[in-house]
Amino acid sequence: MDRRAFLLSASAATLAAPRLGHGQAARPLRFVPQANLTSLDPIWTTANVTRNHGFLVYDTLYGMDAQFRPQPQMASGHTVSDDRLTVTITLRDGLKWHDGEAVRAADCVASIGRWMKRNPSGQQLERALEEVSAPDDRTIRFRLKKPFPLLFQALASPVNPVAFMMPERIARTDPFQQIRETIGSGPFRFAPREFNSGSMVVYERNPDYVPNPAAASFTAGGKQAHFERLEWHIIVDASTAAGALQTGEIDWYEQPPPEIQQLLRRNRNVALDAIDPLPLTGILRFNHLHPPFNDKRVRQAFLPAINQEDFMQAIVGTDPSLYVTGSGIFTPGTPLASEEGLEPLRGPRSLDRARALLREAGYTNQPMRLIGPTDILAPAAMTQVCADLLRRMQVNADVVITDWGTVVQRRASREPLERGGWSMLLTSFSSTDFMDPAGHFPLRGNGLNSWPGWPTIPRLEELRDQWFDAPDLAAQQRIAREMQRVAMDEVPFIPVGAYRSVTAFRRNLADRVPGFAIFWNLRRT
Repeated sequence: MDRRAFLLSASAATLAAPRLGHGQAARPLRFVPQANLTSLDPIWTTANVTRNHGFLVYDTLYGMDAQFRPQPQMASGHTVSDDRLTVTITLRDGLKWHDGEAVRAADCVASIGRWMKRNPSGQQLERALEEVSAPDDRTIRFRLKKPFPLLFQALASPVNPVAFMMPERIARTDPFQQIRETIGSGPFRFAPREFNSGSMVVYERNPDYVPNPAAASFTAGGKQAHFERLEWHIIVDASTAAGALQTGEIDWYEQPPPEIQQLLRRNRNVALDAIDPLPLTGILRFNHLHPPFNDKRVRQAFLPAINQEDFMQAIVGTDPSLYVTGSGIFTPGTPLASEEGLEPLRGPRSLDRARALLREAGYTNQPMRLIGPTDILAPAAMTQVCADLLRRMQVNADVVITDWGTVVQRRASREPLERGGWSMLLTSFSSTDFMDPAGHFPLRGNGLNSWPGWPTIPRLEELRDQWFDAPDLAAQQRIAREMQRVAMDEVPFIPVGAYRSVTAFRRNLADRVPGFAIFWNLRRT
């Protein structure tokens, strides 16, 4: 959600990496993340801050290169049978967990099983799967009911939750319960004794890590840990974080607000750059389980009132180069983006029309609860805009503002309002999340198995299945247009615009930070 800063490493292909002296390596890299790390389980939650944590601690069978192509990562390679129903993956030699035990294929099988229960592409894979097994310690075998052409893309995808590999004993945890132990095989080890949620998260270089021999590219290839220690400092106050960056007390501030960005641009020791070359999409998500938003007419009534420019300017300011309006359910500028069905979001905005549609839907001042954070830029800004919109729409709104970690925990509740439930929330997703239906959480219509909000929209699920089986891009685009038409009618969520995210860092880290601020291979001059 929000900014897909993977916080781990900078790809050698896109990040200048000056030489590093021993003294510089001994100094920790100090980082201010977008939000507090409240969950350590990157399978249980879709919070980006937890995924960023995951990319430090864990590794994946396949990584995604800068051209969005899957490449072997923990895997040394694979074979596919002629009928495409058997896929065999072989692990690289020398892989170890942080507790010193060897990585086994059985560990990966258990990890894949847990991931498939929570990831949209994984859920689709599970439906096509006869069995995934470990014939020996280095071999993972998929037996499929039908070909699944996107298998390697799914295993490599950076979309939450990522297919991180864990030891079997941990991966056997119920996917709807959080893990209690953080052991991976990635380039950094989590330091549990120094973990203080709301204050500090510490990672130490993994001396046993065996980097992939391929050149680094996005989340694929060799991940070199050039720092002995990484420190995440949870600093909620933007001015405090900006001051620490300017004095060199911290090295990297992931998500400075617009007014702070203007201040930092005047400091010659600080650089600002886009985290993601493509825009992130903000959404207004409804809870479909309980009134009033279990009635699609009430959801539709909000469409005439949504001014995407208001939401986006609250995040990035008034510079039109930093936001996109008129955006739909897919990332602007990508092959599946279109204008199909977006008429309700375009043209003059009308609160009177929205109020009239609410009356026609039978809305009689039933309560609705908006939840949102104070401590993570994009959701906080969009929530404030929405709170003002609810006031102007003259609805019975309860606005509950807390920290982001509490929002993430609370949005998982399916309880009605009288038991602490919620009606609406706003958040944003990275460009990769909304590029296609494969990992598009909010676009699912599979009821209680879908992302919080839990819409039941069978037609979206049918179209999604068709998309996975589409023979070419033209067919995928046709299906995507129909999905957008259905989504704008059923309203699982409302896209409230797209924006370009900016990060700030000390110039001695590198000449620039690439899309998705990544930590491995990153050096200090």
